[in-house]
Amino acid sequence: MSNSLAVAILQLDLVWEDPEANRQKIESMITGITEVDVIILPEMFTSGFTMNASAVAETMDGITITWLKQLASEKQVAITGSLVISENGNYYNRLVFVEPNGNLTHYDKRHTFTLAGEHKVYTAGTDQVIINYKDWKICTLICYDLRFPVWARNTSDYDLLLYVANWPKVRVSAWDALLQARAIENMSYCIGVNRVGLDGNNYEYTGHSAAYDVLGYRIDTIPHEKEAVEVITLQKEHITKYREKLGFLKDRDNFNLEV
Repeated sequence: MSNSLAVAILQLDLVWEDPEANRQKIESMITGITEVDVIILPEMFTSGFTMNASAVAETMDGITITWLKQLASEKQVAITGSLVISENGNYYNRLVFVEPNGNLTHYDKRHTFTLAGEHKVYTAGTDQVIINYKDWKICTLICYDLRFPVWARNTSDYDLLLYVANWPKVRVSAWDALLQARAIENMSYCIGVNRVGLDGNNYEYTGHSAAYDVLGYRIDTIPHEKEAVEVITLQKEHITKYREKLGFLKDRDNFNLEV
């Protein structure tokens, strides 16, 4: 069992609908990263949050997945983030979690962002995904999922709740508040990784990537509005200590979730 988990957060300015440029940028940003367990990239890290799915979509054996597997193997680190995937005639906003040994787990965004018409382009997922990596249980979610606490409810005693996002500046106060709330209510580490810069639709993003402990205290120093890389180490004993001491999860409500 690994009592600690070192995660590297990449807050970057994505190049609009240019997967190759984004792969090159990511590769340069992670060059100096060593001795970490997981590298976290934003939502749609190859393209930005585009509804032009046909222009950037890839397959699960395409260039970016192959590249991620090679990077994960070379650096002996897991890498995660979402990209546009075409499969069986549908497009998905799909988070992939690629391990050093080549194992790949994926999660399809459950709550497609209707305000931007995402539901008209991308097929929504139906399954919550809990990844067990180095004996850490990680719940992976995407952007708009953050507004729906029932979908994230910690009924499986996960250790880390992870959101990757393209969350715009105009609503970033909600992003800040809800990330902290998800940590507190689920007694879990909660990390949100967001982009910066302007996208192809001229929407502005100011980052606000952050990591919270199980009590809702922020444990990172990631700056706003600019590209950044920060490594944060999470501790299992922190989770165990406060779950045993406070016991809030023992009082959670039972419910059935319909999708």
